Amino acid sequence: MFLENTVNHKEQFGWIEVICGSMFSGKTEELIRRLKRAQFAKQKVEIFKPSIDTRYHDEMVVSHDSNEIRSTPVPAAANIAILAQGCDVVGIDEAQFFDDEIVKICNDLANQGIRVIVAGLDMDFKGNPFGPMPALMATAEYVTKVHAVCTRTGNLANYSFRKNNNDKLVMLGETEEYEPLSRAAYFYAMKENE
Repeated sequence: MFLENTVNHKEQFGWIEVICGSMFSGKTEELIRRLKRAQFAKQKVEIFKPSIDTRYHDEMVVSHDSNEIRSTPVPAAANIAILAQGCDVVGIDEAQFFDDEIVKICNDLANQGIRVIVAGLDMDFKGNPFGPMPALMATAEYVTKVHAVCTRTGNLANYSFRKNNNDKLVMLGETEEYEPLSRAAYFYAMKENE
């Protein structure tokens, strides 16, 4: 279990936490849990998500099991820097969909004394590192990798297998389009698709 860092008010620096994993692994659920704890502690919290993510709701960050928290959809990472001023905690969901500037934005916010919590897919459907996530994980003080359960083997799953032949990198979807697979199940599924 992740426990929040204690704040040294003399230091005046924040930090970055990254929550990563495959689809259906609980990334957003963990992000919401941490943000709601901060809200309960009366900290000023702002949550952002890419405006292209409209799967469940236009303005809410929503987990697969319908847990939700109000958010601000933004078209680019640069908007976060403007809207996050005066916050104690900034949450960012689906970070893999942002441009590479998200890494600089997160570091700048942390350097201003803000706790930054980022959630996103660490790999795309082809099993490759996804967008800015590797750089975010490298610069973060804390990285939590969560796992789904493989729908074929019951083992831990860390791959998001796309069930159709759409080759676009970004394709929003749910259980109809994706399933979480273990390394072995993903290997065999990809071989079948060749």
